[in-house]
Amino acid sequence: MTAIRSLLYVALFYLWTAVVAILATPLLLGPTNWVFKMFHMWGRGVILLLRICGIQVEVRGRQYIPTGAALVAPKHQCMLDIFAQFTWLPQSVFVMKKELAWIPWFAWYAKKAGAIVIDREGQAKTIRQIIREGTELFKLERQVVIYPEGTRKAPGSPPDYKPGIAALYRELNVPVYPVATNAGVHWPAHGFIRKPGLIVFEYLEPIPPGLKRAEFMRILEERIEAKSTELLAL
Repeated sequence: MTAIRSLLYVALFYLWTAVVAILATPLLLGPTNWVFKMFHMWGRGVILLLRICGIQVEVRGRQYIPTGAALVAPKHQCMLDIFAQFTWLPQSVFVMKKELAWIPWFAWYAKKAGAIVIDREGQAKTIRQIIREGTELFKLERQVVIYPEGTRKAPGSPPDYKPGIAALYRELNVPVYPVATNAGVHWPAHGFIRKPGLIVFEYLEPIPPGLKRAEFMRILEERIEAKSTELLAL
């Protein structure tokens, strides 16, 4: 039964995504805010459809959801971690790899929103690019989303936080909002099975600007990992 429900969800997910993407195409000619509203609607639909699989999604720490310029640092376990930020952040902008910039509709909407398209092999050059483009986005009160570990990690895996976010934290001088989750328990990184249960996304107390690099990295990892581990028991 779980497999059947999961297949139905996947089919409806792609249908919903295609319908919204195509029908919303004219929004690309309007104000950027229209695209953000579309993101919110699409994300809510993705989450609502999860009920087919017996999955409920809960948002905690709403008081910590940023409304202005901020770096948002979520735990990354599956694709739902991305869709969730589209759903709840007012104006989310993602740092995404250049390989995704060729996907029709996805790339068009991402560009309209102001996504920072990077070469993950660019190292220092890439960091400078994110700082430069992020500075401009913060003038527009956007929330720039970057995953501290760089890629998806299975629930319970040893953490592997990359130093790039520390450089951004130092240069951009904005608060960092950690986000914990247990999403990977019910939406695995690979495969189509969606396991029944409760998915939680918890926005945590922001880390203020101005801390030393080592202290910042320690606090960021401790907050995300401690809360994400706690959520695994749900």
